[in-house]
Amino acid sequence: MAPSLAKKSNTSHALTEKEKSAEIMQMMSHMREHVENNFDYVGDKFASEARAMHYGDSEERDIYGESTLQEVKELVEEGIPVAPIPGVPDKLKN
Repeated sequence: MAPSLAKKSNTSHALTEKEKSAEIMQMMSHMREHVENNFDYVGDKFASEARAMHYGDSEERDIYGESTLQEVKELVEEGIPVAPIPGVPDKLKN
């Protein structure tokens, strides 16, 4: 006997591009909010703090902050893991 299969519906459950974009923006915003609420903000000292933790000169912890593109390139070349935080910072909203 053949299995019973549900009939296809003419209604589509696929998200529109606008809905997909809004969902992605919301997820990025939630990720940024999580980082801001749970990580230590080190401001423009991010590169030096990340480097100090990597080389054992400072206790490891979750941090975030700002750095220049050149500082980021140097951290990556040294094998120090870094990543941009997605979403728009609160100070740039509005």
